[in-house]
Amino acid sequence: MSLNASERMLRRAAREIRAGMTVNLGIGLPTKVLAYVPHDLPVCLHSENGIAGVGPVLDRAYANRNLIDAGGAYVSAIDGTSYFDSAVSFAMVRGGRIDLTLLGAFEVSGGGDLASWIIPGKFTPGAGGAIELAQKARRVAVVTTHVDKAGRPKIVDKCALPLTARGHVARIFTDMAVIDIVPEGPRLIELAEGISIAEVEAATGTRLLVADTPLPTF
Repeated sequence: MSLNASERMLRRAAREIRAGMTVNLGIGLPTKVLAYVPHDLPVCLHSENGIAGVGPVLDRAYANRNLIDAGGAYVSAIDGTSYFDSAVSFAMVRGGRIDLTLLGAFEVSGGGDLASWIIPGKFTPGAGGAIELAQKARRVAVVTTHVDKAGRPKIVDKCALPLTARGHVARIFTDMAVIDIVPEGPRLIELAEGISIAEVEAATGTRLLVADTPLPTF
């Protein structure tokens, strides 16, 4: 099967989800990761509007119109799905019960700062659950395009936009690369198929740490 850059990114991000985890997928690109999670993988997918055990997204013709995730997608129930109010849902987040959250981003800094909730001057429905998730999940990873629609880097030395969380991002999945945030700075650890180190560096707004050995591809 031939995959485009976006599909490869989503498939690679899905490999971050391991058996036994409780995982939250943020609105936007992260919710699309669900399509690449094996149906038989024993994980609990959490949606902050009050679902634990989120099943696959369904076509509108087959969907239960009363069952949506936090992004408004029609999802399905699986064996063991449970429902609760927002207070319980956010108690799970604040209590550190989310093993992994995959979030979208406008910007991510080389130090792991995340800006994801507002571009000043543009409409936003509010900060939402991302602020809680980005600060309280046990592991925070970002799924995003490497550059914005204008071609500007989204991985930067310092975020110019209002922050969602400071220093909590551990890993970044883009359509060009996988980057880990380590104490020394952002480390390039994998390349998308057909992408060179030089191309990633040119599309990144901060200095990357790069190993001398060949990097794996996805």
